[in-house]
Amino acid sequence: MGECYGRSMSDVDRISDHFVDRIAALHPIAATMMGVAGHDDQMTDFSPDGIAERTALTRSTLHQLGNVEIESERDRVARDVMVDEAELGLALDDAGERLRDLNIMHSPLQMIRQVFDLVPTETVEHWEAIAARLALVPQGLDGYRTTLQAGAEQGLVAAQRQAQACARQADTWGGLDNGGRGFFQQYVEQFDSSSIHEPGLAQRLAAEAQRADQAYATFGRFLVEEYLPVASESDAVGADRYQLWARMFNGIELDLHETYDWGWSELHRIEHAMGSVGDRILPGQPIPDVIHHLEHDPTRSIEGVDEFRAWLQDLLDSTVADLDGTHFDIPDPVKQVEAMIAPPGGAAAMYYTGPSEDFSRPGRTWYPTLGKTVFPLWGEVSICYHEGVPGHHLQIAQVRYLADTLTRFQRVLAGSSGHAEGWALYAERLMGELGYLDDPAYELGMLRAQAMRAVRVVVDIGLHLQLRIPSDERYLPGETWTPEIALPFVIERSHFPADFMASEVDRYLGWPGQAISYKVGERVWLAARDAVKAREGAAFDLKEFHRRALDLGPMGLAQLQRELV
Repeated sequence: MGECYGRSMSDVDRISDHFVDRIAALHPIAATMMGVAGHDDQMTDFSPDGIAERTALTRSTLHQLGNVEIESERDRVARDVMVDEAELGLALDDAGERLRDLNIMHSPLQMIRQVFDLVPTETVEHWEAIAARLALVPQGLDGYRTTLQAGAEQGLVAAQRQAQACARQADTWGGLDNGGRGFFQQYVEQFDSSSIHEPGLAQRLAAEAQRADQAYATFGRFLVEEYLPVASESDAVGADRYQLWARMFNGIELDLHETYDWGWSELHRIEHAMGSVGDRILPGQPIPDVIHHLEHDPTRSIEGVDEFRAWLQDLLDSTVADLDGTHFDIPDPVKQVEAMIAPPGGAAAMYYTGPSEDFSRPGRTWYPTLGKTVFPLWGEVSICYHEGVPGHHLQIAQVRYLADTLTRFQRVLAGSSGHAEGWALYAERLMGELGYLDDPAYELGMLRAQAMRAVRVVVDIGLHLQLRIPSDERYLPGETWTPEIALPFVIERSHFPADFMASEVDRYLGWPGQAISYKVGERVWLAARDAVKAREGAAFDLKEFHRRALDLGPMGLAQLQRELV
């Protein structure tokens, strides 16, 4: 029998390894994103044929899992994770959702560009792989266009709002709004400024980058001229599609009306807490005035993008040092996490990318500046905890490290947004509990982030199910949610900048069910902690609870409840 990092391989291990190897070959962009080596010079086939091949792999894997011998509790957990995700993915395939996969956050349009942020650039071999993949960008976009056209022929289309916003992204990356210099031409300038000297490679990179930029510009015209006229006028996906996507993103069946009502109650609770904290900063002043003060206080801001990135890096490093050995035991490879500035053109929210399997590429947080050069810090501390440690980086990078206890699927592919975002939002609150947000400005920043996530629950469900605003609310009581009335609401009640929240509304409408995963996931994480604490009583140990919960690896929220409670 084979060995897996010092332990015997089970049938579940073998199925997992085979699936990861095959999906990496069939989806090279995903391979790079999940840190699987050997595919950085290849492009995913986003055509209907490529989708069908990946779907067939999932079906055959699900069949194998139905007949596998379970040798241990570890096997049982790993199998259940794979089965849940395979079934949910196939439900999306069967519903035709892959044929209208166009949104501003995470569709093939963004993946083809963003994967270049993750590849190494230190050697000639790395740049040869980049050149090879650059040459395939037009092919990747052509296959994607074929899929969207196939969906349109079947009446399966994204909304006009998403087509318009994605066209703007394509224009930015294609160079149409930057004097003809697109993302890829700027990207390969890294090679020109490096110490690498390889005859002909610079010219090849420049030529392929120009073609890649042009492919994005052409795709943007396709969206405007061909796709937009047939795109759906309705942003709302309706109850059935929303329930499917909410189950996909959260890994749990939700009572959407109860969740909508709970979102309102959470928003009220958080707003009350914000008022109390605001009084500690500027007594007697309303929250908008307190925030205006914090936004314009030069002693609480950093000027300069490079200086802000350095501040983020210092906060990441110091948090790792503080938490390791006290509240968490952080393995050495996981201690490295890099603060990065996101390239322009994407959505407005900060995000995280995990390390490669061998940790040669570290975990990274990415911050979109939106053109800003001055950065008030009061709201950034908790967001850094969310994306870094103890949030996404600790959660995801530690899983990469657990090769002795988790299958390869669990380490690089598994997980629901509800599990991941729920933990990261829980991590923000946890840092407050541990005393890291004692400065009332930082605590208010955490509460503002919580309020925005509660707003997401209300607006995401409200928009897609076209629900009414409760009659006892002060904002347009009894009105049915529309994008037009959602934007002023989210700006007022989240207290985030208007340009950021405009991007957020587009995000909600194009990615149904994902925006609620933060608060829904946090709700499950908190309930699980409370249940374990009640069961164990005086023996309850918070550090041990976190270790046990995170060591389970990523999974849907329903399974998390089963395993912990």
